[in-house]
Amino acid sequence: MDLKQELVVVIDFGGQYNQLVARRVRENNVYCEIYSYKTDINVIKGKNPKGIILTGGPNSCYEEGAPTYTKELFELGIPVLGLCYGAQLMSHVLGGKVERAAVREYGKTEVLIDKKDSKLFDNVSSPTVCWMSHFDYVSRIPENFEISAYTKDCPVAAFENAEKKLYGIQYHPEVLHTKEGSRMIGNFLRNVCECDCNWKMDAFVETEVEKIKEKVGSGKVLCALSGGVDSSVAAVLLSKAVGEQLTCVFVDHGLLRKNEADEVEEVFGQNGPYKLNFIRVNAQERFYSKLAGVSEPEAKRKIIGEEFIRVFEEEAKKIGRVDFLVQGTIYPDVVESGLGGESVVIKSHHNVGGLPDYVDFKEIIEPLRDLFKDEVRKAGLELGIPERLVFRQPFPGPGLGIRIIGEVTAEKVKIVQDADAIYREEIKEAGLDKELGQYFAALTNMRSVGVMGDERTYDYAVALRAVNTVDFMTAEAAEIPWEVLKKVTSRIINEVSHVNRVLYDVTSKPPGTIELE
Repeated sequence: MDLKQELVVVIDFGGQYNQLVARRVRENNVYCEIYSYKTDINVIKGKNPKGIILTGGPNSCYEEGAPTYTKELFELGIPVLGLCYGAQLMSHVLGGKVERAAVREYGKTEVLIDKKDSKLFDNVSSPTVCWMSHFDYVSRIPENFEISAYTKDCPVAAFENAEKKLYGIQYHPEVLHTKEGSRMIGNFLRNVCECDCNWKMDAFVETEVEKIKEKVGSGKVLCALSGGVDSSVAAVLLSKAVGEQLTCVFVDHGLLRKNEADEVEEVFGQNGPYKLNFIRVNAQERFYSKLAGVSEPEAKRKIIGEEFIRVFEEEAKKIGRVDFLVQGTIYPDVVESGLGGESVVIKSHHNVGGLPDYVDFKEIIEPLRDLFKDEVRKAGLELGIPERLVFRQPFPGPGLGIRIIGEVTAEKVKIVQDADAIYREEIKEAGLDKELGQYFAALTNMRSVGVMGDERTYDYAVALRAVNTVDFMTAEAAEIPWEVLKKVTSRIINEVSHVNRVLYDVTSKPPGTIELE
C-alpha cells in the first residue's frame, strides 16, 4: 500500500501558517507537501495532486513584484482552495478585483454563510466564528463565481466556482480560533477533492518497517539516540525492522533533566523491550570541563554541539564500518531549513540536506522525514513506546546548557535539575501537563539577599517558564493558577539548595524566545 498515492499540495506564499495548513490536512488523514510559489507548474502537475491549497501571505497581490502564480493552475481541473492571500490571488488572476479595505478585519469574526449547499460548508453552522487577518479584500469576484459567505465588514468572506472546483476564503481556517476550520478543510478534502483519507499512523508504521527492511538488508545501522521523541521513534522503527543490526549510541552529556539519562537506558538498554545494541557514553565531566568559564550562549551551543560530534565519532570508530546512519529528521526541520515552502529559513538543522563527514557509512536513513511532531508522537504510540517518552516535553539539543544563564557547572546543573523536577511534578499534579505547550525551570545568574529562618542568604533566583503555542514560532505566557505557582515556589526554596527566589516569566514570543538563551 502506497500511503502517498493520495497527495494534496500546499503552495506557500510566505504565510506564517504554512506548516499549520499542512498539519490540518494531515489531521484529516490526507498526505500533503509544502512547495514555494516559485515552484514550476510542471513540478506541481508531475505530483498529480488530488487538490491544491494556496496559503496566506503578507503582500498585496495587485502590487508589482508580489508573489503570484500562473493562471494555468486554475485550469488543470484540480480542486483549488485559496486561503486569505491565496483567495485574493485566485480572484486577481481570474479577472476579479482586489483592493485595500476601508476597514481592516483582525481577530475573531462572525461569518454568515450565504450558500448553504456549498460543499465547503457542509455541516458548518451560520454564523460561525472565524479568524480574520487582512487589509485587502475581494471587491469583485471573477466571472462565473458566486459569493458563499460574508461578514459585517467583508462582502466576500468566501466565494466559489463549484463546477471548476475553485474555492476562496478570506479567513484562516487552519488556526484554532476558527472554530469549524478543520471541518471546512475536511469538507474540501472529502467533498471537493474526493480523497479517501488513508494517511494513518498504523499503516505508516507498517509500511515504513517494510521499506527499512528492504533497504537495509543485512547491513549495519548506527543511530545517535538523544532520548527525545524523534530519535526514540526512529530508533524503535529501525529496531522493529532490523533488530540487532542496529546500534544506538546515547551520549549522556550531563545536561539532561533529572533522571532522564537513566530513563532512556531503562527503555533502550539491555533490560528494555527492544532488540538492538545500546551504548551509553557517560561524558558529563568531559562536557563540564569544556564549558568551564564560558558564559556566552552561542559559544556554549557550539561547544556542546561540537563535543557531541567528537564523542559520537569516537564511539562510531570503535564499531567500525556501518552501512547506514539513522537521523530523526522531521518535516518541520526540512521546511525550516528552506528545503520546502517559502518561509524564511528559521534555523539550520545539522541533520538536513547533507551527510555528516565524521562517520564512515554509505547512506542515510530518515524514516520520519515526512512527519510533523504530532504524527511522530502517534507513530511512537503505535510502536508501543511508553507514553511518558512519547509525550516528553520539547528539549533543546544543548540541554540545560542554555537553561543556565552564564557559566555551566555541575552544581548549577543539579540546581536546575532539582527545581525543574519539582515544577514538572506540581504541574502534572495540578492536571496542567497536557494543556501547556512547554514549561520548564531555568537558572538565572542573578543572586540576591534573602532571609531563611534567622539567617541572611545570598543565593540564586530560579525562573519558571510556561507557554502556550500552536507552532512554536509564536507563543503566549500561560496563566498558571496562583496557588500552583505558590506551591512550586515554596517547594523549590525549601528543597533546592542555593535558591532563595523564584520568578515567573510572562514574556510572549515575540519579543522573547521560548528558551532563555
